[in-house]
Amino acid sequence: MKEIAVLAFSGGLDTTYCAMHLSKDLGLEVHSVLVNTGGFGKEELADIEKKAYELGVTRHTAIDATHDFYDRCVRYLIFGNVLKNNTYPLSVSAERAFQAMAIADYAAKVNAKYIAHGSTGAGNDQVRFDMVFGIICPQAQIITPIRDHKLSREEEIEYLKKHGVQRNWEKSRYSINKGIWGTSVGGKETLTSDQYLPEEAFPTQVTKSGTETLEITFEKGEPKGVNGKTYTHPVEAIQAIQQIAAPYGVGRDIHVGDTIIGIKGRVGFEAAAPMIVIKAHHALEKHVLTKWQLQLKDTLSPWYGNLLHEGHFLEPAMRNIEAFLQDSQQHVSGTVKVHLAPYHFHIIGIQSSHDLMANSFASYGEMNNGWSGEDVKGFAKVASIQGMIYSHVNGQTESVS
Repeated sequence: MKEIAVLAFSGGLDTTYCAMHLSKDLGLEVHSVLVNTGGFGKEELADIEKKAYELGVTRHTAIDATHDFYDRCVRYLIFGNVLKNNTYPLSVSAERAFQAMAIADYAAKVNAKYIAHGSTGAGNDQVRFDMVFGIICPQAQIITPIRDHKLSREEEIEYLKKHGVQRNWEKSRYSINKGIWGTSVGGKETLTSDQYLPEEAFPTQVTKSGTETLEITFEKGEPKGVNGKTYTHPVEAIQAIQQIAAPYGVGRDIHVGDTIIGIKGRVGFEAAAPMIVIKAHHALEKHVLTKWQLQLKDTLSPWYGNLLHEGHFLEPAMRNIEAFLQDSQQHVSGTVKVHLAPYHFHIIGIQSSHDLMANSFASYGEMNNGWSGEDVKGFAKVASIQGMIYSHVNGQTESVS
C-alpha cells in the first residue's frame, strides 16, 4: 500500500513537476489539492483537475476558501489600510496562509504521511507553508522537490518533456498568482533592479478609455455597496469593483521588499480593487475617526501586515490586533467617490453621517462656532507651557532665522 502525499497544487510549472516526481519517482499516492482564494473560475478549475489526473495523481480536490480568506484576513487588511512598504496590498502574502491551512486540514483528514509544495529555496512561500504545516499537521513530513534539488525552470521543463508532458511553457515566463486580493506577477524584469514590467506581462489589459466615477459604500469598515447596488457579502463588492476598475490599468506597481530569509526582492502586481478599497476606506476613516484612533491604527496596522507577510497568521498577537481593528470600525460607514481614468485613480470625497468635519462646530480656517477667541488664547498658553519651561531652564530660545 502506497503512502499518501498531499500536494499543494496550482497547475503551474513547479507543482506540475512535483505531481509527476512524487508519483513516478517516489511511488507515492498523490492527492493534489488546489485552494481557491478567488483567483480561479469554473473553467480554469476543470482544466486544472483534468491536467492533474493526466499527471497521475490519485485524487484531486479543489477547496474554495475565498469567503473564509476574506472573513478571517482581508477585512482586517482593509480595517488597517495595510500596504506593505506603503505599496503592496499583500496579495500573495495574505492568501498563502489560508492555502496552507486548508491543505494541512486535508492532510490530517486523509492521514497523509507527507505534505508537498512547489516552493523554491529563495522565496517567502517556503517559510509560510512550512510554518503552517508544522503547526497544524506536525506529524506529516514536508517534501519540497524544487527546493531540495535546487531545480531551475529549464530543468523542470526538460524533466516533464521526458515524461511526455507537452505544454506551452513559454507562457510560464512570468509566475502569476491570482486571488481576491490581487494578482502578483514575477519574472524577468522583476529579477532586475532597473526595469519595469511590460504591458503584456499584466494579466488584465487596458481596454477602457475616458473617465468615470465609482461610488463605494462602506458599513462598519467593510465594502458593501458599489454604484448604489448592495451586495450580500463584501467579496462580491470587491469583485464588482475589480470588474469596473481593472480595465483602466489602475492598481499596478512593483513592490520592493525584504524577504523573510533576508534578501531583497521585487514583485509586480495588479490589484485595482484592493488599492481602491484601501485608499477609499482610509479617506473615510480620516473623516470619521479621531486623530488618536488614527494614530493608534497607524501603529498597530503595520505589525499586522508584517506578521502576516512573514507567515505568522497563527500567532495569537494577530487575534489581539484584529480585536482592536474591529472595534475601531464602529462608525466607519459612508460612501466614497472615486475618479477612474486610464492608469490613474483618485479619491473625490466622502459622505457620512459620522463625518467629524461638522460645520456646526467649525470650518477649518474660516469660522469657529464651538469656542471663542479667548478660549483659544488660554489653550495656546497652556499648550506652550513645557516649551516655556525648557527655554527658561536652558536659557535659550529656538529661532527660525
